[in-house]
Amino acid sequence: MADPKGFMTTPRQDWPRRPAGERVRDWDEVYVPGALLPIISEQADRCMDCGVPFCHEACPLGNLIPEWNDLVSREDWRAASDRLHATNNFPEFTGRLCPAPCEAGCVLAINQPAVTIKNVEVAIADRAWADGLTPPRPPDRLSGRTVAVIGSGPTGLAAAQQLTRAGHTVAVYEKDDRIGGLMRYGIPEFKMGKRHLERRIEQMRAEGTKFRTSTTIGRDVMADDLRTRYDAVVIATGATEWRELHVPGRELTGIQQAMEYLPLANRVCEGDLERSPMSAAGKHVVIVGGGDTGADCLGTAIREGAASVTQLDIYAQPGAERDEDADPWPTYPKIYRLSAAHEEARHLGTAPAADADARLFAASTLRFTGDESGHVRALHLVEVDEKRRPVEGTARALPADLVLLALGFSGPDRDDGLIEQLGLALEPRGTIARDTDFATNVPGVFAAGDAARGQSLIVWAIAEGRAVAAAVDRALTGSSRLPAPIGPYDRPMSV
Repeated sequence: MADPKGFMTTPRQDWPRRPAGERVRDWDEVYVPGALLPIISEQADRCMDCGVPFCHEACPLGNLIPEWNDLVSREDWRAASDRLHATNNFPEFTGRLCPAPCEAGCVLAINQPAVTIKNVEVAIADRAWADGLTPPRPPDRLSGRTVAVIGSGPTGLAAAQQLTRAGHTVAVYEKDDRIGGLMRYGIPEFKMGKRHLERRIEQMRAEGTKFRTSTTIGRDVMADDLRTRYDAVVIATGATEWRELHVPGRELTGIQQAMEYLPLANRVCEGDLERSPMSAAGKHVVIVGGGDTGADCLGTAIREGAASVTQLDIYAQPGAERDEDADPWPTYPKIYRLSAAHEEARHLGTAPAADADARLFAASTLRFTGDESGHVRALHLVEVDEKRRPVEGTARALPADLVLLALGFSGPDRDDGLIEQLGLALEPRGTIARDTDFATNVPGVFAAGDAARGQSLIVWAIAEGRAVAAAVDRALTGSSRLPAPIGPYDRPMSV
């Protein structure tokens, strides 16, 4: 604790965003380049080094937050990087994409703004890359055991890196043409530049991990063949079975799933396409779903030049402060938040009313109507009460040339045949069943991440990847020196 009074004398200061009018004209990250490092040491000084750091319990990875806060406050970047990477393979991902449940658990957050833990994390990660503190770490010797990892999202990559470093020969199979899963084609470039992903992939290649792209297990390679070729198989395919909206008019053209829309915009940024065939340019866009994926669609539609964008959230607008009865500290509170995309819509007039929130809260979709060609032209909605019952007299229509459904995901995709070919048991909600050692009902096959846990956060995905790697290492060798996340894994995760 470099400054024992830092939390009293230094106000919270977040990484500043670029002006909205500037950043919507490009796909670069929304933050001001170079503006974080000059302020981050003082922000780390705000850490109280409390006796019981609840930020640990709030973080699925068990990040050593007070330790690296202290090191950053002293500007010991090498040691800070070592402590950060001891629990997190990809802190530059979580530092940009995680909603920071650690900050909700910060003791300072009881009555003051929390420590900017997320900003400190990303500052350490970026400084580590800039200073050459993240060299490849190939194993000293090989174990002679082989592992196939299916899926290259954060769970698959974390599992593959840990198992490679343990000395196993690991191959990652990805159905898309590039490695990264949802981080590649689901996360917009303005939230995380793909250069951060590319350098981790190159680091993993240098360590010995093999990558097989454009390969769908269950179709291009039969699941039984994979089991025969490898000593263990880790399924980390994510939860990509999107939820549907069953209302009249759903069959109209122009109504798309978010994960049909977002990958095309990412492919434009990759240089694969000159223009997205689903571009929102000049269109009235309505996004159904109030979560982060909906906000990603919002920011993307604004950059594509939408005429207007409205996001529907079935929940009532939360308050600005934590509800101590519903969400007592240190739980993650449901409060009103303004993401970068919502800020852009408010200031640029793409919301339904100038300088208004692009979100309509407590709004439920009734039906869609279209024109003579069968294309959607309007979304009909109604306001709902706290029990989601329609409020009489509130029905109305919004103009809609493009509707994006961002309703979340229910479990792994079953169209490729992987689950059926292996004969995997499923939970009632559609996720892959497993025991507390991540083992499925099929010997030698393990499941981790959203495919087994259900849709969750990137920090959970990496935690599961690290934990399944330790479990596989134990199964192959009888013991493991791989660190696994602490806390939540002491409890059963699946029946």
